[in-house]
Amino acid sequence: MLVLLGIGVVVLGFVLRANPLLVVMAAALTTGLAAAWTPEADVQTLANAGIATIAAFGKAFNDSRYVSVVWVVLAAIGLLERAGLQERARIAIAKVRAATVGRLLWVYFIIRQAAAALGLTSLGGHAQMVRPLVAPMAEGAAETKFGVLPDRERYLIRSHAAAADNIGLFFGEDIFIAIASILLIKGFLEQNGIMVEPLQLSIWAIPTAIAALLIHSLRLWLLDRHLKRVLATGKVAQS
Repeated sequence: MLVLLGIGVVVLGFVLRANPLLVVMAAALTTGLAAAWTPEADVQTLANAGIATIAAFGKAFNDSRYVSVVWVVLAAIGLLERAGLQERARIAIAKVRAATVGRLLWVYFIIRQAAAALGLTSLGGHAQMVRPLVAPMAEGAAETKFGVLPDRERYLIRSHAAAADNIGLFFGEDIFIAIASILLIKGFLEQNGIMVEPLQLSIWAIPTAIAALLIHSLRLWLLDRHLKRVLATGKVAQS
């Protein structure tokens, strides 16, 4: 039962709002040390357990070298943001008179879902697209029509931008046959005596993706109506 201490570390770390990476590392080390601990264990045994845990992290990182590419991309995005990427995105969308928050996010949703259906799951993401481009453009579209946004509505727009990315990816990627989620579903069904082919799963993911598209399109339409009703009439106090 001591290995469950790692879960407690995760919960405590998030309650304290500590750095997520440090929380995960601390939880892993706690679990590794707890697994090796016995009443007879000495300091050397615990030290070896800690080294083995860190070595497991290193091996996983080395086996998944694409992770290093993500860090390079994040550094590039950070430099672009510092150079004014978000401000340029706001200015660009302000020139499009027909742009609304809902329409903009709907277009991004379509692109994200279609790309995921073709296996291009990395074409998008919160760090690469939503934070530096999509969310600022959505906020810019709202500011062009309604002026300065209250904090409540600004965060609402940001949450819908993140949701468009999540939902588009989640319901689009299963259409692509060579994706890890399809293999996971296939393995789970086979363990329970249900034999299916990956192609069948991909085909049956299409109606679900269409339903997600229709439902989220309605949500984005309702978002536009909400912003127009609340901001145009000035019902929300400016923050």
